[in-house]
Amino acid sequence: MDFTMLLAQATVNGLVVGLLYLFMAVGFTLVFGVMRMVNFAHGEFYMLGAFGAYVLTTGFHLPFLASVVLTLVAAIVVGGLLEYVILKPLRRDELNGMIVTIGLAMVLQNGALLIFGPDPLSMPAVITGTTRIGTIVIPNSRIYVVVFAILVLALLYVFLRYSRLGRALRAVVEDFQIASIQGIPARVFYPLGFGLGVGLAAVAGALMAPLFVVSAFSGTTPLLKAFIVVILGGLGSIPGAVVAGLALGLTESYAGLFFESSTADMVIFLVVIIMLVLMPKGILGKGDV
Repeated sequence: MDFTMLLAQATVNGLVVGLLYLFMAVGFTLVFGVMRMVNFAHGEFYMLGAFGAYVLTTGFHLPFLASVVLTLVAAIVVGGLLEYVILKPLRRDELNGMIVTIGLAMVLQNGALLIFGPDPLSMPAVITGTTRIGTIVIPNSRIYVVVFAILVLALLYVFLRYSRLGRALRAVVEDFQIASIQGIPARVFYPLGFGLGVGLAAVAGALMAPLFVVSAFSGTTPLLKAFIVVILGGLGSIPGAVVAGLALGLTESYAGLFFESSTADMVIFLVVIIMLVLMPKGILGKGDV
């Protein structure tokens, strides 16, 4: 396999992983933008999404896409209820809210350990075969995931851009006080923002379940990468999270061509440090939010 083919394969893999980071980071940004709170349980919702797709597909024998949609809807509802029941007294209380989400993450992770055990689970491939584009060979399962992920992102864009509810949510993310002055009942959007944010994390886990193993610790790495993407993109910037998520996925994949995994991680974090030195507010950051 020549270098051009390797580069093409790395690009495809980088886009797949970049979409995972993109989902995580956009959800993380929505939660932070609405609640001004760092959600340390975000990775656990990714894990729950992966288990949700696994159980619905292997246990109830539902089609994969139906499992992903049901997982998304369930995560939004559960996230909204958790915000209203647990986080409501801590709205816009950054420190205490962060501590509560750490506790919530531990409860969810240990609950998954009790139910599913510590051993990683492998989900059967949702679609088999490969597609050849010139000299590039792409597994159909990855194409399937990428197409559905892009569809979900397109629907999210339409919702946030054109629907009245979505525009109001964007206004709350941009500036809570101004949104309130303009008559938007901003506090109504706390459960919606939190539910939609963790729902994006869950759908990322559900989409990636056929490609990676599923375990109670599945959300740890995506959470770390979501932090990186949010900071790189600019805290509170959804377009910045999109750009940074795809860029990080591609950078990781390209670095893996030339370095061992540990060295590649070092290179990636070095790039992140240099980017933040050159652009402290992030790629599309707005400064203080």
